[in-house]
Amino acid sequence: MAFGGPSVPFVPTRPEVLDLVFQALDLKEGDVLYDLGCGDGRIVIEAAKRYPIKKAVGVELRDELYKEASERAKREGLDGKVEIVHGDFFRVPIGEATVVYMYLLTSVNEALKPKLKQELKPGTRVVTLDFQIPGWKPVKIIGDRGGWQRTLYVYVIGDSDS
Repeated sequence: MAFGGPSVPFVPTRPEVLDLVFQALDLKEGDVLYDLGCGDGRIVIEAAKRYPIKKAVGVELRDELYKEASERAKREGLDGKVEIVHGDFFRVPIGEATVVYMYLLTSVNEALKPKLKQELKPGTRVVTLDFQIPGWKPVKIIGDRGGWQRTLYVYVIGDSDS
């Protein structure tokens, strides 16, 4: 797999799935949410609007999506609460995250395992939509496993990855 360029197609999380996503994320006051491959920023923006989190950070490599997410956060008046980082999520530090959301392919989740284990503190929640992290054991599965954007896997660093 070649990194340094888009390795995941942009498939936005559907609006009707957001409540299920936020159930899995289980955001609490003071949480720092990272969305790796945030696309148009819909998850981090909605999280910042709905929950008293400390900060929501979206990481996006594609220029046009980065610009769209940044403009959208600004339009919503979320400066200071939402940060959109233009970069490769394999290279962007994520150690301050308490919750990470990923809607990526299984192969990319596999490639991210060393970064997640190295940078995230024990207890950090990692939530994936549709695609599991191979070799890790979810602490919870939310949804019906019945098709596209219907299943979320919740992992906890220190529990799921051992």
